[in-house]
Amino acid sequence: MILVLNCGSQSIKWKLYDKSLTLLKEKEISVLNSKEFERTLEKELNSLKEYEISYIGHRVVHGGEKYTKTTLIDKGELKKLESFNYLAPLHNPFNTLGISICMKVFPEAKEIAVFDTEFYSDLPKEAYTYALSLKVAQKKGYRKFGFHGISHEYASKQAAKEIKKPYNKLKIISCHLGGGSSVSAISKGKAVETSMGYTPLDGLAMMTRCGDVDPGIVLDLLKDNTLTEVKHILNKESGLYGICGKDNMLAILEEVKKDNKKAQLALDIYTYRIKKYIGAYYAVMGGCDLIVFTGTIGYRSSKIRNMILKNLPIKAKDIEIKPDEELAIAQKIVNFRK
Repeated sequence: MILVLNCGSQSIKWKLYDKSLTLLKEKEISVLNSKEFERTLEKELNSLKEYEISYIGHRVVHGGEKYTKTTLIDKGELKKLESFNYLAPLHNPFNTLGISICMKVFPEAKEIAVFDTEFYSDLPKEAYTYALSLKVAQKKGYRKFGFHGISHEYASKQAAKEIKKPYNKLKIISCHLGGGSSVSAISKGKAVETSMGYTPLDGLAMMTRCGDVDPGIVLDLLKDNTLTEVKHILNKESGLYGICGKDNMLAILEEVKKDNKKAQLALDIYTYRIKKYIGAYYAVMGGCDLIVFTGTIGYRSSKIRNMILKNLPIKAKDIEIKPDEELAIAQKIVNFRK
């Protein structure tokens, strides 16, 4: 059997599949801190010991330049993987902690890491290279990695299947919209651009992350704040929350109904940025056949989709796809075994 674990800073989600990828059990639990995370995950894993679990698949947000494909993780590889935790501080520490706990509870199972970044490992050089000193960039490993790749790849393939068109012949713009949000350009089955960058902080305005911001602002913030404080501001106090004080789209939409001007501004910024990226990626690919919406917001909110598509001068079909990163990970494990 295959157990898929999707660990975040505030949640643990798992799904159990048989060898034909039929879903047997699933659960999602909210957690408040790392101590509760460890205790809760161990309890959940121990409750699954009655099943013969051969593979455990893990969503890992950042694999750096080293991990560009689905990888079997042993203790040595886990140590290397932990060295990238600082690049995605909201997620990677929990991803790697999840692997460590699984190794303890299921010592015989094979631990497989599936990376959010691997879908973008073949980005064109002009897309992933920052206009920095090449000497500095190469020494420090500065480049665009891209994230939400598991979701973008799954949703775009599923969308092609639903419209009964060959995936490797389509130009697709995929919008993963949730707590974190990103847009990807996919041409003939390959990712050619994406809005997130060296870290998941870049690109769209998100629930608490700033997205695109002038680097000069970051430098100016460092005059009056420590590096830790600036990281906190950009990751936790910015985005839509920074504009209107709400970090949940349902709450923002409720405030918009009450004619809350700050909530309306946050919503306008959110949809404007997405529309801007869609237009840019239409230009990059020289056209678009399909616009895909996924993630909890992209799939569930027709209001958000309509705001984005309104007056968009692109003649492309649009479709919403229910997110299922766990199934996507399980599919990759089946292919990995082959």
